[in-house]
Amino acid sequence: MAVTIKTKHGEIDVSTNTVSTIVGGAALDIYGIVGMASKNQLRDGMNTILNREDFSRGVVIHQEDDKIAVDVYIIVGYGIKISEVAKNLKEKVKYNLETMLGTPAGTVNVYVQGIKVLDDIK
Repeated sequence: MAVTIKTKHGEIDVSTNTVSTIVGGAALDIYGIVGMASKNQLRDGMNTILNREDFSRGVVIHQEDDKIAVDVYIIVGYGIKISEVAKNLKEKVKYNLETMLGTPAGTVNVYVQGIKVLDDIK
């Protein structure tokens, strides 16, 4: 499936893997996010942190009219304020989609699938 972007010169189809890579890259840049999680944890394993190649399993893309709606599944570090992480992630994803793809971003939903205790916390 592809996301269709309408411009004054015509339509552009962008693969969902490309959008997932943009969203996953934005997520890993946010302080407090340990990694991406699978949207289907029962099938893929409860404690699996996705690699860069597997971002499409942790991001769901929806086309809403002329906007892109995104669901992001993440794992947050222990002791980090989840509301701030989610707010920062939403802003970063919207910014990246608008600058890289040139299309307005719709809703960005953040689902925290787990919390990981980091080794350096004492």
